[in-house]
Amino acid sequence: MSAITIYPHIVVDDAGTARIGHSLYKVEHLAAEHYHYGWTAEELLRQHPDLRPEEVYAALTYFYDHHDDLVAAINAASDKVNVARSQQTLSRDELLRRKSG
Repeated sequence: MSAITIYPHIVVDDAGTARIGHSLYKVEHLAAEHYHYGWTAEELLRQHPDLRPEEVYAALTYFYDHHDDLVAAINAASDKVNVARSQQTLSRDELLRRKSG
């Protein structure tokens, strides 16, 4: 028997992206701040003063209920950023060449 879980304040769009209400905030974004920085719900509220406590707690509940999938998505996004950064790193010689040219 399966149960349907309803998350007040969370909307999952057609692409499967969980958002806080109809805002641009993705649950994954808040989950990443919580996961990587260790930010508590209170710190998330300080960092995002436009969110209400019930929205942040709903996002964290959704995160823990979908922990493995969201952690995998967070890590994949972080890996993409790291690859992009490493490709943009220029050597000192290259920077000096660009400056003089």
